Amino acid sequence: MELTREQALALLKKYNKEPFHIQHALTVEGVMRWFAKENGEDADFWGLCGLLHDVDFENWPEQHCLKAPELLAEVDASPEMVHAICSHGYGICCDVEPTALMEKILFAADELTGLIGAAARMRPSKSVMDMELSSLKKKFKDKKFAAGCSRDVIKTGAERLGWTLDELMEKTILAMRDCEASVAKEMEA
Repeated sequence: MELTREQALALLKKYNKEPFHIQHALTVEGVMRWFAKENGEDADFWGLCGLLHDVDFENWPEQHCLKAPELLAEVDASPEMVHAICSHGYGICCDVEPTALMEKILFAADELTGLIGAAARMRPSKSVMDMELSSLKKKFKDKKFAAGCSRDVIKTGAERLGWTLDELMEKTILAMRDCEASVAKEMEA
């Protein structure tokens, strides 16, 4: 049986209570859906991988991507989904390598959405809707800004995709613009 979004969201919320973590999951879901549509791929599958990518992080940060398969088994997640979700931690907390396009995008975009989100919160609009690539690049170069967002992971992600850093940033800004309103609405619900 195919995993539904309702089942995935219930699993996420079972193990994640922090609004920040839920919002991040919803954002990465929306970003992955956008990238899937851009590449003519399965937006539902890509989105669910984005939604559940940090399912184990809040309760087991030291076992991130290692505890995930056990939790994902609760919803009979496919082996492809488990591999994709675990691969976003490659070289950071696990040795599951991102090989498929979707896995490479999840690896690259996950960390970048955090940086873009932090940059958006600093803007008068509190939004990505009016964010320009140039302002994001300034924030990226400032190592003190959103210090928890690894610039090396973002750079490695772009390289694995064969994209320039600018291309990855530009596309991820567009993807976050596409889902900003729906994420905000879902966080209010």
